[in-house]
Amino acid sequence: MRRLFISFSGGETSAFMAQWLLASKSHEYDEIVTLFANTGQENEETLEFVRRCDEAFGLNVVWVEADVQRGRVGTKHRVVDFNSADREGAVFESVIEKYGIPNQAYPHCTRELKLAPMLSYIASLGWKKGDYDTAVGIRADEIDRIAADAKQRRLIYPLITDIEMTKPRVNAFWESMPFRLRLKGYQGNCKWCWKKSLRKHIQLLRENPNQYDFPERMERMHGLSGHNIDGSKRVFFRKNTSTKRLRLIAIESSIAPPDDDARIYEDQMSIGFDLDAPGGGCSESCEAF
Repeated sequence: MRRLFISFSGGETSAFMAQWLLASKSHEYDEIVTLFANTGQENEETLEFVRRCDEAFGLNVVWVEADVQRGRVGTKHRVVDFNSADREGAVFESVIEKYGIPNQAYPHCTRELKLAPMLSYIASLGWKKGDYDTAVGIRADEIDRIAADAKQRRLIYPLITDIEMTKPRVNAFWESMPFRLRLKGYQGNCKWCWKKSLRKHIQLLRENPNQYDFPERMERMHGLSGHNIDGSKRVFFRKNTSTKRLRLIAIESSIAPPDDDARIYEDQMSIGFDLDAPGGGCSESCEAF
């Protein structure tokens, strides 16, 4: 029996991949499951986009969230939907309480908030590791992001191997649709992802400083949670920058705002790549694989 797990991050590239696979490859599989993992800190536009894609393309998206276990038991999953999905950060906080604040030195948020609950759900179906393909939404212009052990893990990249898609081509597709993800490229699915470049954080703080209330509260309450080797309080952002300090930088800085690189086309590709480069892996979505 051939099985396919589609990892839907909530971004436009991932959404294009999901609908293309169902339209072009569903006959090759006996079972297909499409999963979206909500972190509790997604932009509302992301949740709305996932809902609309599900309705428009018949993706049958299963929404999951992390169900953090006590002790040495790994993170499980709970099934939610658009209406019941956490929007306040309770899911994220439960991960922080056990594993500590994620940052460059402790990059466990994707593992615990996305990968673990999705794999837990897949296991609950009786699917066994190595017996199914996992489709990941990485484009041909992101080929450096593919996993070195993709073949062993049965990770597939349809937008590289089956249909060569680049950011401009994905943009062109969504321009032709009656809806799309209503976020600017520098906003991304997660409101304040620590992987973003300093320039993006500054712009986001200027636009909506309240969306940084959650990380600031987590640093205040859980700086010592998790496994801290040296016993010092953890903070989220690059170069050991706290949210409080980041707010001051945003006020004092004269850095020019980033362009909306979610709308970049062929004649602007160099601009788009330049803007994405400092972000260290965070553009419009965060892939679990």
